[in-house]
Amino acid sequence: AHFNAISAKLLPFILPANGRIDPATGTGTFSTSSQEINLKDNKFSGRIDGNTRFGMLSAYYYFDRFDRHDPYWPGNAPVYPGFAIDGKGQTHNINLGMTKTLSSAAVNEFRIGYFRLNATVNQPLGGTNTKLSDLGFASAANKAPGVYVGNPKVEGVPEIDFNNFIIGVPSRPNQLIDNIYQVLDNFSKVIGTHTVKFGGQFHFNQLEENLSNVANGNFFFGSNFSGQPGETGSDVVDFLLGAPTQFVQGQSYPSYGRSWYLGFYGQDSWRAKPNLTLNLGLRYDVSTPWWEKYNEIQTLIRGEQSVVFPGSPLGWVFPGDPHVPRTLAPTRWNNFAPRVGLAYSFGSHEGALGKLLGNTSSLRLGYTMSYSAFEGATDFNEIGDAPFGNYTGQNESTFAAPFTCRATCAPGSGTNLFPVAAPPKHPSPTNPADKLPPYDTLANFFTAFGTIGSSPAFYNGNRLPYAENYEVSFQRQIGGSDLLTLSYVGTQGHRLLSSRSANPGNPALCLATPGCGPGGENNVYGSVIGTRTNFPGVVDPTLGPIVTFGNDSYFITAGQSSYNSAQVNYRHTSDRLQLLLGYTYSKAMDNASGYGEQMNPIDPRISRGLSAFDSTHNFVVSYNYSLPFDKWLGSNRLTRGWAISGITTFSTGLPITLVETDDHSLLGTAFGGPIVLPVDTPDKVASVQIMDPRKTIQHYFFSPASFAPSAIGLEGNARRRFFHGPGVNNWNMAFHKATSITERVNLEFRAELFNIFNHTQFVA
Repeated sequence: AHFNAISAKLLPFILPANGRIDPATGTGTFSTSSQEINLKDNKFSGRIDGNTRFGMLSAYYYFDRFDRHDPYWPGNAPVYPGFAIDGKGQTHNINLGMTKTLSSAAVNEFRIGYFRLNATVNQPLGGTNTKLSDLGFASAANKAPGVYVGNPKVEGVPEIDFNNFIIGVPSRPNQLIDNIYQVLDNFSKVIGTHTVKFGGQFHFNQLEENLSNVANGNFFFGSNFSGQPGETGSDVVDFLLGAPTQFVQGQSYPSYGRSWYLGFYGQDSWRAKPNLTLNLGLRYDVSTPWWEKYNEIQTLIRGEQSVVFPGSPLGWVFPGDPHVPRTLAPTRWNNFAPRVGLAYSFGSHEGALGKLLGNTSSLRLGYTMSYSAFEGATDFNEIGDAPFGNYTGQNESTFAAPFTCRATCAPGSGTNLFPVAAPPKHPSPTNPADKLPPYDTLANFFTAFGTIGSSPAFYNGNRLPYAENYEVSFQRQIGGSDLLTLSYVGTQGHRLLSSRSANPGNPALCLATPGCGPGGENNVYGSVIGTRTNFPGVVDPTLGPIVTFGNDSYFITAGQSSYNSAQVNYRHTSDRLQLLLGYTYSKAMDNASGYGEQMNPIDPRISRGLSAFDSTHNFVVSYNYSLPFDKWLGSNRLTRGWAISGITTFSTGLPITLVETDDHSLLGTAFGGPIVLPVDTPDKVASVQIMDPRKTIQHYFFSPASFAPSAIGLEGNARRRFFHGPGVNNWNMAFHKATSITERVNLEFRAELFNIFNHTQFVA
């Protein structure tokens, strides 16, 4: 009798007909058959080569078509049966080339290429035979005050997320179209003891996405989404009572990302002496940041008032505004990357040194710089924000229209924001967001929502990331079939793309503000404005009491990384055995292992720790052994060609990542979407105790008692990553038989086995 009316209508989707009551305990149970992933993947490739008077011509074509029916959504909690998803797409890759021998010492290679991907993901296979109006979320006429059906094609049971499971139609179906056009040319010529090469390439990228971002709404129940326990402490009980933790709704908005790359290089390999070769080279790279075809992206620049959209908040600026190019950050034209190499072979010497090094040893040194382009996600994650789109959330809303704030809402957390106002296609000052008040002008559209709470912005001072790579190696031939290589290899990464809060909270000011606490820095407490520090280059909410910003983040090229390693490789080759042994002792450090990890906004050095991919010890053995059946039983077609091969890996596990989601630091660094890790870490209160998961009830690898939540207003003393998880012990093997049918025809039988001892590998 106390169940929420909408919750009662949704119960059949959670409690299917095969649920029963255990007569011994009176406890409800649930059982279901395992769900299968069905994948159809068809590939085709073909290549044609021809030697003509124009040179060696080649043409290559690759085609891939896939269709995947998946009962499990990527990156989410388990989904109840009946809400599977479908993803399908196809890929085309065309490469045309011409290699021309210009003289006995000169060769030119010319190629053009085209790549296309057209794919859809998260398309619902079930749950769409129900309308929102049937469940009580919307009116049949799709009018206020119910949920607005923004995408009728996928209308059904709305996505409802609990702590440990999900029901409903996926709220974020997406289509991706990727086109890459490429042309390149390489020329090489031998001039005496010099081999000179130079060339260049150009490619143009189109990355188009049509994301339906919670266009039909998304409800959340439980503590996983707010850091708070919810109204009752139980996500399921909250659901039955109709007390969501949060309700969000957005709209469908396309993105038309564009970028291009132009690069040239020249290098000279000079054989200065018979046993000494020097390599000198220089690259020049120009790579644009991504832009949007219709300029529907934005960034944050402190104190700048937009002239493109005069009604926007101070600091919320767009392409065409002063100091804002179409690419948000300027294209840099001074990216030069030198490279130097040396190869020296030790000559014959008398005595012990000659025996150790003479004629069988070499030394190699190398140093390079290399630039990398920006990820396309930096463009995609900026779309859909005011005034081009809208993504609105209400914490602690009701579970029925008009989805206003419940009585448990924190002061100032907002009023009714629904139905969500959807801007028209390509809004402008003369094409306002909506014809209905209060969204009939762009200025009203901005002010009506108060806070732009979370929108990753591309920092307008970004520069291309680059890396410095260096290597020293010594190689020694042992006998006629063995080779030993000792190397020191390292990389220093600079200006790596990462995330950093553009508007962090001020812990001291939050502690001094009544009602402010963990998670509270992003709320507007009536007239209490200004719980943000004046961080360089960001918007300060103290500048205005109405329109303000929550904790928006920058995609910023401020990451730094280092990798240093000692490597040993041993290769043996004989008639029947090919063996390669490799061991690496290394350490990788950074302050963000990708743009999805935030750096500390006050002092990025605090975030420095082990890289997410660090592995201290890595030992790999690969081998191929021709079985001697032909030697034992006589050589014939049946006994020849048998072999066993494999790759065995023993390595240190990946680092354990430690985070707190409770915002005890009071920095207010929100996370979600592309930002997967918050800044906060716990306190380390004892030495880390490593455990055997097979011998503990909870199957823990380490004792959680080693850590505790940090104090309110302080950051935890534990590094984000400083110890490793379970190691890797993996054996892959193959048995194969090659049979010669004719001089030109061979038949091969292969049986491949992966992880043959069935060890659980914690590698992600």
